[in-house]
Amino acid sequence: MTISKVDPLSALKLGFLSSVAIGIMIVVAMMFLWFVLDSMHVFSEIQKLLDTLNSESLLQVGKYLQFSRWMSFAVIVAIIDIVLFTALAAVSALIYNLIASLVGGLRITVTDE
Repeated sequence: MTISKVDPLSALKLGFLSSVAIGIMIVVAMMFLWFVLDSMHVFSEIQKLLDTLNSESLLQVGKYLQFSRWMSFAVIVAIIDIVLFTALAAVSALIYNLIASLVGGLRITVTDE
């Protein structure tokens, strides 16, 4: 049996669904990471360090350690992941079809047990 062609639309759909799942995992992982770091009082220790340094520019760093900033960053990364991974899946299917037309495709063996 030879896989001589991959439908780009089906690769696009599969890539989209896979990237949505990965995007959800990114957001959940960032949320979990923030809660773990917050429960370990990492952010409060960073804020104490910045307060002792008494630098106005360094005090601005503390506002980037808020939960809403982390979640905004995670959602932006997830959206970029969804767009790029979906496009990459469709382009990969087109490249596979081009290469398969030149060399004949991918030969596989299927057995019935």
